[in-house]
Amino acid sequence: MDKHFVIFDFDGTLVDSMPYWQGEERSFLMERGVTDPEELDAVMERIKPLGITEAAEIMVERFGLPDKPEEVAANFVAAMSVRYRESIPLKDGAREYLEALKQAGARMAVASGTGADLMEACLRRLGIRGYFEFVLSCLDVGAGKDRPDIYLEAARRFGAAPGEIAVYEDSAVAMRTAKGAGFYGAGFYDATAANHWEELQALADETLPDWRAARL
Repeated sequence: MDKHFVIFDFDGTLVDSMPYWQGEERSFLMERGVTDPEELDAVMERIKPLGITEAAEIMVERFGLPDKPEEVAANFVAAMSVRYRESIPLKDGAREYLEALKQAGARMAVASGTGADLMEACLRRLGIRGYFEFVLSCLDVGAGKDRPDIYLEAARRFGAAPGEIAVYEDSAVAMRTAKGAGFYGAGFYDATAANHWEELQALADETLPDWRAARL
């Protein structure tokens, strides 16, 4: 597929932030007595493609925690805000691929469960904000990536049909959603989702182990 329109996931795809997110989330749950590795892995996979508020609601509900979801979400955002603004790195090879797409005339956007303000700050610090026409958060559309709303809104902003747009995702859940809505799926390997790599490969139209393997 010629990549004339491209939607990039953010966490785990463009930037190497998932170890930080999962560290915060796992620490929160373990402090409240959730220590079974399989339970932790299962909830990490379930919340990965969601907005932070939805993720907090699921953690609180699943484990019957006394915390208020909105307070949990606010604490996660506060902890991660410093990392996005100061230290989270770009994935190796991402800048070069973005430049190649730009030179080929592609139109690009970012769509993520992370809040737009944090993405904007991180993208500007990394010097790549200019590659993207817009940055879209699940918070903006009121739904996580288990529903197609964010992809369809991006398509509307592009003025393009889903079948004309490539979606880069590292989450099998998000890939299933994008494919179900008619988008072209490009699966990206992230170590924090290694257990679901085979599933992602089966769902996607193409997969790549890193950005250096990406094609136009």
